[in-house]
Amino acid sequence: MAKKRTSHASTDSNKKTKNGSNNSDGMSEAFKTDIQAAPIPKEFEAIDLYWKASNYLAVAQIYLLDKNPLLKRPLELDDVKKRLLGHFGTTPGQNFIYVHLNRLIKERSLNMIYISGPGHGGPAIVAQVYMEGVYTEYYPEMTQDETGLGKFFKQFSFPGGIPSHVAPETPGSMHEGGELGYSLSHAYGAVLDKPDLMVAVCVGDGEAETGPLATSWHANKFLNPATDGAVLPILHLNGYKIANPTVLARIPEEELKSLFIGYGYEPIFVSGSDPGLMHPAFAAALDTCADKIAKIKAEACKDVADGNRPNRPQWPMIILRTPKGWTGPKFVDGNMIEGNYRCHQVPMSNPAEHPEHLKILEEWLRTYEPEKCFDETGALVPELKALIPPKGLRMGENPYTNPIVKPLILPDYTKYAIDVKPEARGHIQASDTYTMGTFLRDVVSQNAKARNFRIFGPDETASNRLHAVFEATDKQWMGEYLEKDENLASEGRVMEMLSEHQCEGWLEGYLLTGGHGLLSSYEAFIHIVSSMFNQHAKWLKICSEIPWRHKLASLNILLASHVWRQDHNGFTHQDPGFLQHVATKKPEIIRIYLPPDANCLLSCTHHCLASRHYVNVMVAGKHPAPQWLTIEEARSHCTAGLGIWKWASNDLGSSPDIVMACAGDVPTLEALAATSILREKLPKLKIRFVNVVDVMKMSTPEDHPHGISHLAFDSIFTKDKPVLFNFHAYPQMVEKLVFDRVNRSFKVKGYREEGTISTAFDMCVMNGVDRFNLVIDCCDLIDKSSVDEATYHASAYVRQDMMEKLVEHKNYIHKHGVDMPEIEEWRWNLPQQEQE
Repeated sequence: MAKKRTSHASTDSNKKTKNGSNNSDGMSEAFKTDIQAAPIPKEFEAIDLYWKASNYLAVAQIYLLDKNPLLKRPLELDDVKKRLLGHFGTTPGQNFIYVHLNRLIKERSLNMIYISGPGHGGPAIVAQVYMEGVYTEYYPEMTQDETGLGKFFKQFSFPGGIPSHVAPETPGSMHEGGELGYSLSHAYGAVLDKPDLMVAVCVGDGEAETGPLATSWHANKFLNPATDGAVLPILHLNGYKIANPTVLARIPEEELKSLFIGYGYEPIFVSGSDPGLMHPAFAAALDTCADKIAKIKAEACKDVADGNRPNRPQWPMIILRTPKGWTGPKFVDGNMIEGNYRCHQVPMSNPAEHPEHLKILEEWLRTYEPEKCFDETGALVPELKALIPPKGLRMGENPYTNPIVKPLILPDYTKYAIDVKPEARGHIQASDTYTMGTFLRDVVSQNAKARNFRIFGPDETASNRLHAVFEATDKQWMGEYLEKDENLASEGRVMEMLSEHQCEGWLEGYLLTGGHGLLSSYEAFIHIVSSMFNQHAKWLKICSEIPWRHKLASLNILLASHVWRQDHNGFTHQDPGFLQHVATKKPEIIRIYLPPDANCLLSCTHHCLASRHYVNVMVAGKHPAPQWLTIEEARSHCTAGLGIWKWASNDLGSSPDIVMACAGDVPTLEALAATSILREKLPKLKIRFVNVVDVMKMSTPEDHPHGISHLAFDSIFTKDKPVLFNFHAYPQMVEKLVFDRVNRSFKVKGYREEGTISTAFDMCVMNGVDRFNLVIDCCDLIDKSSVDEATYHASAYVRQDMMEKLVEHKNYIHKHGVDMPEIEEWRWNLPQQEQE
């Protein structure tokens, strides 16, 4: 039974102490204090020493090489790294939190992981995992002795070593924290469908100022205490960022308390700098939180057992106020260090440049009493080892931070196919994403028992036409209910909040701890999470290079409501640039798919959900659109990634005069319509029609694993024939992908930043990707030497016809407000014999 601690009141936050020591005699000005510290209570003496050992390891990682790890002799310049990197300011506070969490885990046998929001406090977490012994288990050369300590210190922020953050190389980490803002949403995503898991997340007060973090406090309105785990937020107020005070540290405590009560939390304040007072206060706060969480979960499970819907609880949280750079030098060179922004990174510069700093550094390291923390061999002393949770409960080895992913049960996607008849291609109109939604509905159903698949979106699941999923599940919601609400329940596989940051953070946290999922978003607004995607892609890249890291389920993003069908919302909703950003990331990680119809989207979705360790981006339309390929053709086409559509081409047995290529649903429609015009008006013109689903197939094999060889590329696009490529996004993306190809005759059409509220077809016209402009481009590209004279001369008349059509189009929409009937009613109707 855990020992009850009732005192968790604030301690004196103005006290300046030397880590619990009452004796400042003989110390330099950097550590002198005239304030009498409270004695460390006996029950916390070992915990305090463990904290000192943690801080010693952290500071030594920043400053020391491998020559004198235990200070068995006076410190010399050669013992210190020539280049000092790292962040000390947050480190002592995070060590303090971690040490006390270990006590809680051990006493209550908790299944817990720790997320470091200020992930630049890597020295703390790396030190903790080393002290647990987990680090040595993953890296046997980092032995638990003096030699291992030396290697451990030297490797930190050192060439050939490890990064300064809580990176993938750190056992027990599933959140690096390099970019601030995502810790809390990751924590809430991590506990979904894991009722046994508690995530303690340290939120830095600098991080708390970011938009993503500020909105993620609302995640408590979605957490089901019966079926999900628990998140314990610890807001760490150390007062400063890199060079400025933090907002939350400089508002009155009552205002701060009211803020978090308004967010739906029950905040417990622990404030101070005197370890003798802080240890019992923080321990009591943790006990109170653990008791409240256990009670909340027990009551929720009883509600469910009684057939009632669990109420949204007021979850506890801790607001911990300690000095920045706690336990570090008070002053260096006349400047305040502890409790000031100057200790954010390296508190004092290299002793090689300032020899007087060498004495301060040694004095600082010795305040942590390494001779009491480690034995003669460099191993942690037995009384400190006794504080470490047993194997299986150590946070550094928690399996949720390195999950073995269970595969999804995926239904046969061909059962959801649109019945396309080869003799009537494009005659059936269907919503691509609605068709995808019927498949996802059954993915939800078939994995309901496993509880390992979720769909996330910023209030757009139905808007993006995925609403068939609501036949199998609801939207998870723990807020208030009104009688008129639809598809809301305390349990559901869909999670929606009007914050792309929150949804992306939830999904990433869910994937990083073993789940599968999909994020759907309007294409233009996925840019909001560009940086989050970037960080996740980097995490996957590094994990793929670490032998002990398991592969995760892929991050799947569906971009619907795309640029070519935002004519009703206007210019602000028209931006396909996310694809260009994705394409710049590590080729082994990223995949981009532009399915031309519903059957191809089904094939892509099945492939993406079954994949591992990628970021898959799919773009698809939600409005009714022509359907081109049978399901077997779609399977074959998507497997190849790109290919010639024989039924739309007429160059079989000869060299084409022009290659009409396309990628994306609307560009495909317009390219086919242009092809039909050309084949009608210039029947002797040989056209090869090429469609691309897997965009990265356009790369070379040297640039991307999906890239095709030059031989294969030339067999499709030719070496010298003009290629008119109608592309979904910005044309520069394709131009870059084909830069190293032999054929230099590519003309790429795509979005050129033109748009407003108009008709759907007019959006294409404004950007030159419509059928009429494509025909004009083809006429301009025709090589006189490769076509018969009649075709060449006729092309001038065709070109003029298309110019007149563009004028007719503008006049029509300005008068009627809709597109011309020949646009809206167009169908592919070339006779079958011509197709063959």
